[in-house]
Amino acid sequence: MDYMERYPEYKFAASQAQQFEWMRVLYPVLFERVKEKVKSGQFIPIGAAWSEFDANIPSGESLVRQFLLGQRFFEKHFGERSKVFWLPDTFGYSSQLPQLVKLAGAEYFFTQKLSWNSINKFPHTTFYWVGLDGSRVLTHMAPSETYNAQVTSGQLVDSVKNHKDIAYSNESLYLYGNGDGGGGPLEAMLERMRRVEDVDGLPRVKSAHPNEFYEHVKKTAKELVSWKGELYFELHRGTYTSQALTKKLNRQCEMLLRDVEMLSVVAQTVDPSFVYPAEELTRMWQQVCLNQFHDVIPGSSIEIVYKDSTAIYEEVVVSAVALKQQALSSLVASPADAARATGLAVVNTTAWPRTEVVAVPGLAQQAGSGGVQQMRKRDDVALVLATVPGCSVHAVDLSTQAAAVEQVAPVRVVREEDGSVVLQNAFVAARISADGRLTSFVDLQKQRELVPSGASGNVLELFDDLPIYWDAWDIEIYSQEKVRPVRGATITVVDEGPLVASIEVEVKVGKASSMRQWISLSASSARLDFDCDVDWHENRKCLKVAFTWDIYSDLATYETQFGVVQRPTHRNTTWDMAKFEVCGHKFADLSEYGYGVAVLNDCKYGYSALANTMTLTLLRAPKAPDANCDMGRHSFRYAVYPHAGTFSDSNVVQEAYHFNSALSHLPVDLSATNLAALSSFFALDNAPNVVLDSVKAAEDDSRDVVVRLYETYGGHARAVLSTSLDVVAAHATNILEEKDAELELQQAAQGQSVALSFRPFQIVTVRFSASPRK
Repeated sequence: MDYMERYPEYKFAASQAQQFEWMRVLYPVLFERVKEKVKSGQFIPIGAAWSEFDANIPSGESLVRQFLLGQRFFEKHFGERSKVFWLPDTFGYSSQLPQLVKLAGAEYFFTQKLSWNSINKFPHTTFYWVGLDGSRVLTHMAPSETYNAQVTSGQLVDSVKNHKDIAYSNESLYLYGNGDGGGGPLEAMLERMRRVEDVDGLPRVKSAHPNEFYEHVKKTAKELVSWKGELYFELHRGTYTSQALTKKLNRQCEMLLRDVEMLSVVAQTVDPSFVYPAEELTRMWQQVCLNQFHDVIPGSSIEIVYKDSTAIYEEVVVSAVALKQQALSSLVASPADAARATGLAVVNTTAWPRTEVVAVPGLAQQAGSGGVQQMRKRDDVALVLATVPGCSVHAVDLSTQAAAVEQVAPVRVVREEDGSVVLQNAFVAARISADGRLTSFVDLQKQRELVPSGASGNVLELFDDLPIYWDAWDIEIYSQEKVRPVRGATITVVDEGPLVASIEVEVKVGKASSMRQWISLSASSARLDFDCDVDWHENRKCLKVAFTWDIYSDLATYETQFGVVQRPTHRNTTWDMAKFEVCGHKFADLSEYGYGVAVLNDCKYGYSALANTMTLTLLRAPKAPDANCDMGRHSFRYAVYPHAGTFSDSNVVQEAYHFNSALSHLPVDLSATNLAALSSFFALDNAPNVVLDSVKAAEDDSRDVVVRLYETYGGHARAVLSTSLDVVAAHATNILEEKDAELELQQAAQGQSVALSFRPFQIVTVRFSASPRK
C-alpha cells in the first residue's frame, strides 16, 4: 500500500481468493484498504480460482469448485470477475482447462512453467490453447521464463530473444518481484522500472493490468498458432506420487463430498425438516481447494505442511461422513441396529444400475438368511449381494439372500500342485503363482488368455529413485534401468466363496519394508481386486506394479478431468520419450481392436505404458524437502478389469466409479420402512457415453438443483436426463450456475425430463428450479 502511494504507476497482482479471504478475516482494516486500491486499478485481484491449484491431481469437479469459489469471491468483494486464469507455477495442465476457463467466465490463460521442460523446448509464447472439447483460450507464457524477475536489462532483452511468436505479437508480460516465499517487488525494482520505461536498446516497458495486455494482443495479433490438448510438463513427474496419504485423502474427500451433496439434495425433498448444509459444504470445499495448492497436493512441501493438510483433510472426512449419515437417516425412515436388521437400504449415487457384493460390518445372520457369506477374516464382515438401480435407495431383504445367491454362478478357488491358486467366476479365471504374481488371466466368455506366455502381472518392482535436483518433485527416466523385481512372497487362501474368493500375499519389499496384499474376485464382476497394506521404510526408492498383457496398441488411454487423454506406448520421438511417466486418475486402459484391459486404482496418479506393459506407481521415498516423506503405513487398492471391444466400446469409466464409490448401506427394519419413493431420483437414458458426475444445491438458492454431466469417450451424444424431484423449470448454465438457455421439461415415467446434446468431451450443467414450498 505504501509503494502504491509513492509510485502511482505501480500495479500489484495477487492471484488467490484464499489469501484475500485470510486477509479479510484476520486483517479487516488492511482488506478495506486493498479494496480501495482495487477500485483505483493499482491492486489487481486475478486468477479466477480459490488457489493456484495443481492441475494434475484434482478431479474435474474439484477444478469446477476452484473456479466457482474464486470467481464468486472476487465478484462479491471486488465487484468484478477475473478474466485471466493465472497459474504460473504448476506442474502440467489438463486438457480440460480451456473449457473450464471459458465456463468460468474467463477468457485468457497465463503461465510460464513449461519453460522448465527437461527434454523438449515448448515452441510457443503467445498462442491459442485448444482443449479436449475444442474450446480455445488465448494463452501467454512469459518469455522472461520466470515469475521472479528482478527488473534487469538482461532479463528484459531475454524477453525479446525468447519470444517464440514475435512475428505475430511483439508484446509480452514481465512478472517482477520476489515471488517464492513472498515479499513482492522491492523499492529498488520500482526505481529501476521507472528508468527502463523507454531506453534505447531495451524493449519499451510499462505497468499495466494483464487484461490490457491480452485485449491488445487479441485485437492486434495476426495468425496466432494453436496448440491442441494437454500441456504436458516434462519435469516434476514424481509429484504424481509423493505424499501418498495426501493424495488418498484428497480422493476420499472428493468422492465423499459428491455423495453428501447428492444425498442432501434428495433428503431436503423427502424430509421437510432436513436442511441442506450449504455453509458447511462450502467451508469443506474451501478446505479441499486450499490443500490442492500446487505445492501441497503434489507432495513438494516441507514436513510441517503435511501435518496441517492431513489434519484439514481428516476433519473434512469426519464432517462429511457425519453429513452423509444425516442425509441417509432422513432418507431412510427406520434405520435399525445391525444385529436386529431384517434388510439393508443400499444407496447407489451413480446413474447406472449396479449389481455388487456389499461388505457390511457387524451384520448378524438372521434366521432364514443362510445365503449371507461371513468369511472375510481380515474384515469380519458379512457379504450381501445387491442389485440397485441408478441414483436410488433400494431395499435388500436379508431373508431372500440365499435365493439371490443361488441365481449367480459362485466364485471358486482351485489349488494347483505347483502352489498357485486359481480364482474363477462366470467371467474370468485368474491364476496367482506361489509368489503372488498373476500368471494367467482368462476371459472365459471370449476364451481369451490375456497374459502372454512367460509374462506376468502384479509384478512388484523396486527402483532406485535418485533425481538430479529435486527429490520430491522428480522421477528420472534413467531410474527405470535400475529395477529389481520383488520376490519371495507367500500366499494363503482366505475366502472361498460363494460371493467372494480371496487370497492373502505377504512379501518383503526392499531392505526394511513389507506388504500384505489381498487378491479377490467376486461373483458379480470380471474385475480382479488387489487390496494392499504396506509398511514403507525405504530411502530414495520407488515401488511400482507392472502388468503385461497380450494386447498391442500404439496408444494407452488415461482418465483426466471430465474425460480421457491418449498417450503413446512407444518412444519414437523425444516428445514420446518425455512421457515415460504420466498422470492419470481412476484408470488407465490399453485396448486393441476388439479387446482391452484397464488398470483401476483408488488413490494413485502415476502411470507408464511401454509396448504392452502397463505400470502403476505406488510409493516413493524422497528425502527433501520432507525427510520423512511417506515413511510408515499405507493402504491402497488397485484392480484389473478386462473388457470386450475397444475402450470407447467399454464400460471402464463406469467400473472406475464403482471401484472408487462403493454402494452405501444402512441396516433397516423392512417392516417399518418404505423405500419405493426413493427409486431413481435421477436417471440418464440413451447415452452410455455420458456420465452424471455431480448433483448439488445451487449456490444462491439451496432449493434449486444443479446437475453436472460430461461426455467421456470422445463422441457426440443425445441424452435424456430425468428426475423424480419436484421441479418447475430447467436451464442450461455455465459452471458459475448462471442461467442461460431454458430447457423444455417433458413428462417422464417418474417425474420430468430434459433432452440434452453433447459434443465430444463437453461438460454440461443443468439447473432445475424447484417448486415453491407450500
